[in-house]
Amino acid sequence: MKHLFVFLLYMLGATAVAHAQDSTAPVVKWQYSAEKKNDGEYVLHLKGTIDKGWQLFSTTMSDDEPNTRVVLDTTAAATATLTNVTEAGKLNSRKEPLLDNANIKFFENEVELLATVKLKPGANKVAGSVNFMAIKGEEVVGPEETAFKFNLDAAGNLTSVAAGLQESSDAAQTLKRNNIVLDSPANTCGGIGHEGKKSLWGIFILGMLGGFIALLTPCVFPMIPLTVSFFTKKTKEKSKGVMNASLYGFFIFLIYVLLSLPFHFLTSLNPEILNNISTNIWLNLAFFVIFIVFAISFFGYFEITLPSGLASKVDAKTSVGGVIGIFFMALTLALVSFSCTGPILGSLLAGSLSTDGGAMQLTMGMAGFGFALALPFAVFAMFPGWLNSIPKSGGWLTTVKVVLGFLEVAMAIKFLSNADLVKHWGLLKREVFFGIWIIIGVCIVLYLLGKIRFPHDAPLKKLSPTRLVFTLIFAAFTLYLLPGVTNTPYANRALISGFPPPLTYSVYGEDAAKGKGVEANVVNDYEKALQLAKAQHKPLLLDFTGWACVNCRKMEENVWPKDEVKTIIKDDYILVSLYVDDRKLLPEDAQFLFTTGTGHKKEIKTIGDKFATMQTENFSNNSQPFYVLISPDEKLLTRPVGYTPDAKAYASWLKCGLEAFKSSNVAINK
Repeated sequence: MKHLFVFLLYMLGATAVAHAQDSTAPVVKWQYSAEKKNDGEYVLHLKGTIDKGWQLFSTTMSDDEPNTRVVLDTTAAATATLTNVTEAGKLNSRKEPLLDNANIKFFENEVELLATVKLKPGANKVAGSVNFMAIKGEEVVGPEETAFKFNLDAAGNLTSVAAGLQESSDAAQTLKRNNIVLDSPANTCGGIGHEGKKSLWGIFILGMLGGFIALLTPCVFPMIPLTVSFFTKKTKEKSKGVMNASLYGFFIFLIYVLLSLPFHFLTSLNPEILNNISTNIWLNLAFFVIFIVFAISFFGYFEITLPSGLASKVDAKTSVGGVIGIFFMALTLALVSFSCTGPILGSLLAGSLSTDGGAMQLTMGMAGFGFALALPFAVFAMFPGWLNSIPKSGGWLTTVKVVLGFLEVAMAIKFLSNADLVKHWGLLKREVFFGIWIIIGVCIVLYLLGKIRFPHDAPLKKLSPTRLVFTLIFAAFTLYLLPGVTNTPYANRALISGFPPPLTYSVYGEDAAKGKGVEANVVNDYEKALQLAKAQHKPLLLDFTGWACVNCRKMEENVWPKDEVKTIIKDDYILVSLYVDDRKLLPEDAQFLFTTGTGHKKEIKTIGDKFATMQTENFSNNSQPFYVLISPDEKLLTRPVGYTPDAKAYASWLKCGLEAFKSSNVAINK
């Protein structure tokens, strides 16, 4: 382990160079063959030709040093066992300065790795990869992965075949549908546009709400009178004091907006990246753990802070004066208040990544948060007399933090639910989710009544009117949740649609509540739905959706069950739901490499990969929900629409598609 730290630094440099090498040919080119040793045992011959000047690290190098390894795929490990790896070729050694003059072993020009594998009974293939690193002067590549694959023929010999995902014109045509022409719908009704704008302003308002909540925390609230007094008393001219305080508020707003800018860069590289992030199993589990930690912090058991040195360095810059000094004052506030604002910002970040709108939605949410946080500083600077009307700091601030802690637990359950839905674990069925939220609601009510206390709480001597009002609000909301655990038509709780799992994800199974609305004719099988549409002479309603999509659940639970919508979908359309975040792997022979319209190579490994790519390639859109009406011969009937909470508008769009279907004579003749 003595070289591990140096090796990690070495790997960082190696990774950077490797990325630079992505567009060039690999520095080691491999050829594969196999020989049968005895019954069920084979030797794989992995011959590498090394480019001039490059040195390939040996398999004998330790794990904490640059090395070469032969590994079997996880799927192949169930059918074969790697028993031994030896090397053939001229093995060299020397001191490497980048590894603190450690002795390295390497090959030049050529090498042959001999991997002995033992096939298990019934196995018919072996797959794996050579993972290697190589060096040339101060240039390093790797770890690079070169896949290999062998199939067992009728004679009992292993034959090398193309490894890794391969491009296939037939498979590509299942994603890019040539008959679908986005710019030529039969009818021009529908279209994406107004839905997104309304959503962005809604996110801005939610961000403001988060900012106003953050104002009521012990880290921020006491700063308002102190900061305003500082600006108004520091300058003799009132107008200048107001200007400085307003500038201070503007910089607070700007800082939070700037935090969202890196996500715009990510989406420009890959339009689907935010959806991939939001539905990533491990990220959702990480959010679950982080929110539980935030909650425990809010309960008063410890405090989350940024490194004190960072805050001190930024605070030192405030003495510069002028505009720069005011900016660093705003940055200091953002840093020192992190223990209170961090969990709320985390909720905003996670929530924005989990819904439509992507980076712009996140920016609007952060803008709303920053605006709400900055507003009091400017307003009270203009009207300092109003400071006398705001409540004094006290124990009520601790109460706010504890209630926020309970809400953080509720949010944590939401992200655990996202992971559960995407992986279909069945841990948090809809009724279990409601049960946990009901328990959280009861705990909040008991806490506000003084029946539960935390480390920083003083005994509750009197129930104030404000506290009583909030107790009644949380009690009413908890009672509202109760039908969610039942198997009745009242199980659909419209106020929180999208947060719990869908009605179909129920402990009652097929006997789940009748209020579930419309069920898809086909799930995650576009070709089957197309054949069904041709057989029944009906148009298709494509529902690009997601297990973790909040607005998708709102449509399914609040719009689709409406009589004017439900009847049309059930009687006149074939509904196919395509989940873009489904992480279930496709069968191995159905996985392939797809070249997108922009020329990028994309691996299609999961159900979600398939339908997310299908949506992006055919409709130039990657948000969910996304609805498309097409005929059985894949002619576009209307412009697609997104989230449409107005049931009448959605029903009108469905009727428009039916009219286009009939008038265009696209129905198959009976």
